[in-house]
Amino acid sequence: MSVLLGEREFFPGIGPIRYEGPETDNPLAFRYYDADRVVMGKTMREHFRFSMAYWHTMCGTGMDPFGAPTKALPWLSATDPLQQARDKMDAAFEFATKLGLPFFCFHDFDLVAEAHTLAESERRLLAIAEYAKAKIAASGVRVLWGTANLFSHPRYMNGAATNPDFAVVAHAAAQVKIALDLTIALGGQGYVFWGGREGYLSLLNTDMKREREHLARFLSAARDYARKQGFQGTLLVEPKPMEPSKHQYDFDAATTLNFLREFGLERDFKLNIEVNHATLALHTFAHELQVAADAGALGSIDANRGDYQNGWDTDQFPMHVPELTEAMLVLLEAGGLEGGGINFDAKTRRNSTDLADLFYAHIGGMDAFARALLAAAAVLEKTPYRKARCERYASFDSGDGQRFERGELGLEELYQIARQRGEPSLHSGRQELFENWVYRFC
Repeated sequence: MSVLLGEREFFPGIGPIRYEGPETDNPLAFRYYDADRVVMGKTMREHFRFSMAYWHTMCGTGMDPFGAPTKALPWLSATDPLQQARDKMDAAFEFATKLGLPFFCFHDFDLVAEAHTLAESERRLLAIAEYAKAKIAASGVRVLWGTANLFSHPRYMNGAATNPDFAVVAHAAAQVKIALDLTIALGGQGYVFWGGREGYLSLLNTDMKREREHLARFLSAARDYARKQGFQGTLLVEPKPMEPSKHQYDFDAATTLNFLREFGLERDFKLNIEVNHATLALHTFAHELQVAADAGALGSIDANRGDYQNGWDTDQFPMHVPELTEAMLVLLEAGGLEGGGINFDAKTRRNSTDLADLFYAHIGGMDAFARALLAAAAVLEKTPYRKARCERYASFDSGDGQRFERGELGLEELYQIARQRGEPSLHSGRQELFENWVYRFC
């Protein structure tokens, strides 16, 4: 245990979080997330593969565009960057172990502060990687995926892979190489590309065609390097429509899939779907999951939610069980995630300043997903949900409808059929009944 705690315990008084059932009054216990409970052939642990987001949980100080930090995180007090990184990692593994999280996700400079030179940054990352290996071996908490922060530093104000300055593109490539090396060294199961500033603020000064081509070349080079190093994990692209850019080239799942297909990358990359990014694109979370699943590209999830009264990425913890139930229906029918997990890309509110709040937030999110999984399984097992949906499309299962699906009918044949059949009758979509089936179990 000393290897996990390091030289000090950052969350004293908080022990391992256990499942105690729906009737418990203990705020530091799970009510619904029972890791070993089997639901539709898998344990909850296997369904979710929950992960902690290093950037929010270990680095989130409460600072926002309108105010200074509100949280004095004790693991950030050291002034030496490597000592601070070790303290932060001690706290991270203590937190994940006590909560029972099997994974964590990180940006490169979440782990250790970026230096003034690329060489020094790499040296720091290599040093903290050695420290992390011991933590991973002792705890069993693994890396779900890694990524590089290509959006915070001023050099990336005009983008990284899509920057109009080649020097910046080359620097971004070097940073991705180091981040890939780090992810591989730590046994990461995936690697995410998020284009935080891969877009434009104004088309007036943007050659969009050229920038998109550069992005494709960049992803191709990163793929080639990763595979050359023997990386067999999942490469992921994370869609987002805007913010901080006015328009990002990975606007939503459909746009991102089209981009990958346009440049011949569809076999190499899957999607990491974030809830709040879906709503910013004026979609539902379930919609984005379904688009990805239908394309065989549903790789991983960043779990959070937005505030419906705020048009920005608030990254709140997911708590809306009916919405999550619709998402879990998609996941269950798709056969689950391909290579990824459910990463809590969420942060406690700015006025939630106690360290225990980090536990309350994750417990609530994990319980919400567990309730949604149980509800979705009940919908599939105890209602005619699947049968009723299939019945809506029964006219395509035989006769002319089946011939149409097979591509055997042209426009002239369809015209003749319509002439012969006359005005179609109306068939209810029974939307309210479908909704009742979902809400019955939430």
